[in-house]
Amino acid sequence: MKALSAILLIGFVLAAPQESQPSLSYFTSRRAVTPGAAGRQNYIVIDEDIWNHARKDLADIRLYDPHGTQAPYSLIEQRGGIFSEEQPAKILNLGAIKGHTEFDVAAGEIAEYDHSRLQLNAKDFVTTASVEGTNAAGQGRGTKLGSFTLYDFSRENLGSNSVLKLPPSSFPYLHVRLSSGIRPEQVKGATIYNVQEKQSAWTDVGLCHPGEQKEHSTILICDIPSRVPLERILFRVAPRQTNFRRNVSVTDEHGGQVASGGITRIRMNRGGTMVTSEELAVKVIPGQDSDRLTVTVDNGDDPALTFDSVQPQSIERRLYFEPQSETALNLYYGDQKLAAPVYDYAKFFKADPAAVKARLGTGTHNAAYHGRPDDRPWSERHRSLLWTAMLLAVAVLAGLAIRGLKTASP
Repeated sequence: MKALSAILLIGFVLAAPQESQPSLSYFTSRRAVTPGAAGRQNYIVIDEDIWNHARKDLADIRLYDPHGTQAPYSLIEQRGGIFSEEQPAKILNLGAIKGHTEFDVAAGEIAEYDHSRLQLNAKDFVTTASVEGTNAAGQGRGTKLGSFTLYDFSRENLGSNSVLKLPPSSFPYLHVRLSSGIRPEQVKGATIYNVQEKQSAWTDVGLCHPGEQKEHSTILICDIPSRVPLERILFRVAPRQTNFRRNVSVTDEHGGQVASGGITRIRMNRGGTMVTSEELAVKVIPGQDSDRLTVTVDNGDDPALTFDSVQPQSIERRLYFEPQSETALNLYYGDQKLAAPVYDYAKFFKADPAAVKARLGTGTHNAAYHGRPDDRPWSERHRSLLWTAMLLAVAVLAGLAIRGLKTASP
């Protein structure tokens, strides 16, 4: 029985995998990093070479100083967004004066604001809203905050706008005077809010080839690096083309839809008021991993649009770090088994608006690379030995059983 126990112990023991720790010899790629300025926050932009050779989640990136010590960093997506504190606002003193609708909007509890959205029950109109800030409702003359064009182009299928984009203000009341086109009973409400807007930064990825016309559509083929995340497609339309709205569909090489939306540009004069608006990007569904996409622009019965370019884009990723007094560092990546680092620097990180861009050298193969040792479990590395041990154990058990039967026989 002791021999059997020893065989089973040898056969079934599974060694635990080795812990994945960084080593310069485990990284396939190396880049030189030259800080833009010492003693202040620097950053580098993740480019296509890093995406192609690093882990898909970028967890294996490491930055080292010339002494071989890790330099902590924080990896940040330059994704924009709108952050607002919004609440309903009361409409006071609503009426018409000399044929023009006028009213007051009470700011309520918001101490500072820069936007107000009017709820207008009207279609197919263009009007101008003149806004003044006042300290009391019905005060009359106040501080002029500007004039804003409001419109609805439902008939042309070109959208609408009812937002007053104000300078930062703290007046308790806004007095709004509308030009012709909106009657008092069409003003149904308002909201007031403070918007903090951050613009996204984008990096061009891949290439779209010139389009071909097919029936009522423009068809373009786009080649995308397979490992680079794709987040939108930007259409640069010739400036001379205005007042259009086209539906866009994007499919992968298997025909699956990865994006849909519309592109539009408005340059329209209505009653002496110029309306300007455009949206020329279509968002892509997250997780798209096809390296060839088909973009279809539906022109309907209108002439095809002329594109200066159609460009796939990815949100810019920045790696922020502090070079201290170092004038040169090295960036390593390409270790697929390395987990993401945990730095105090990242926990307390705050991006400095004055951060400078560091220069990133050309990607090269790491001369010190020889790969990780085989850290698979013992059972994975010695399958044949494991099966031999199991068969031997079965044979021993069978022998013991036969011997026991013979001993029990008279």
